[in-house]
Amino acid sequence: MPILNDKQVLLGVTGSIAAYKAADLASKLTQAGALVDVILTPSAEKFVSPMTFQSLTGRRAYTEADLWGSEAHVLHVGLGHSADLVVIAPCTANTLAKLAHGEADSLLAVAVLAARCPLLLAPAMESNMYTHPATQENLAKLIERGAYVAGPAEGHLASGQSGRGRMIETPELLGHIRLVLGQKGLLDAKKVVVTAGGTQEPLDPVRVLTNRSSGKQGYALAQAAIDAGAQVCLISTVNLPPPVGARVVEVHTAQEMLEAVLAESAAADALIMAAAVADFRPKKVAESKMKKKDGIPQVELEAAPDILEAVAGPDFGEKRPKAVVGFAAESRDLLVNATNKLQSKKLDIIAANDISASDAGFSVDTNRVTLLYADGRNEALPLMSKSEVAETIIARVAALLE
Repeated sequence: MPILNDKQVLLGVTGSIAAYKAADLASKLTQAGALVDVILTPSAEKFVSPMTFQSLTGRRAYTEADLWGSEAHVLHVGLGHSADLVVIAPCTANTLAKLAHGEADSLLAVAVLAARCPLLLAPAMESNMYTHPATQENLAKLIERGAYVAGPAEGHLASGQSGRGRMIETPELLGHIRLVLGQKGLLDAKKVVVTAGGTQEPLDPVRVLTNRSSGKQGYALAQAAIDAGAQVCLISTVNLPPPVGARVVEVHTAQEMLEAVLAESAAADALIMAAAVADFRPKKVAESKMKKKDGIPQVELEAAPDILEAVAGPDFGEKRPKAVVGFAAESRDLLVNATNKLQSKKLDIIAANDISASDAGFSVDTNRVTLLYADGRNEALPLMSKSEVAETIIARVAALLE
């Protein structure tokens, strides 16, 4: 995750059974390239040891005893000033209260006061404690000051009860971290519309005509745009976990996607059409399920709406986004077909990939694409993860929008 590479993350761990999740978070952040410094409160040490975090991060983990050590006069200032982000996970009701009232009686508290970077809180507590007016007032006060709050989630609690109070899981928390760090990025304040998945054209109430698109490349593009600071609308036909921060519009058919794209793109800066939209659809949809005993049905097809053609057409006019990116998934004559599509749809960039390759295209996690530009340039990318392809495309879109 380039957005986390070499980022200084100060992770505060407080006294909750959810402290074990903080160890997983520290590990995942470190694997993603972040430099993670951990501060454990005395209560947190009851649940997990500093050695656990030192083993996972390769960096020293700090405890309350360090506040009064030889570095006491500068430690909290150094930790706070060097951080790109402070994350407190889990964050107990007691810690929320201390932060809301500006108390400076612990290493974690004074480090937060010294920090000038964003603060992200992941609450974890019993549901009645979370809903208590005092806790809600403390949260409201911290949010008003600019803190970000992720969670808590509904679920089984350590008390044996169920309710809202669980610390959110690591993948979701990583999404919130990326959302916060992405602010002021290359696409700050820009709206980007991304489409993902394969459309489904009904034959009858049970069957559909569809394609092999998994939606993975579209979702990677949405995440990369969020990492760059964009406001993202993800128009999707698939049920994948969406990137934190994306606004998802669910569609199924080419017609539904057309309507959503035209509505969302009218106020967008960029449109990235990664979805595999049907070229054809049944001319007539059977009202009831087709039965084998009735014989082989004769299905007449008609052209499905061409979304990129509509965006490029005169009816859309000045509402067309400044940057429009298309995809060409081809099994033959890749560059010829992609060039024709680039020109006929008046695209700024088209990403062409050969779907007959076993390591690229549908379903797999890698892709090998060639970017073709409206000015005639070609850029052949090597085999990459779909996330890396997405990051490259988003960087090119940002350049177009400058």
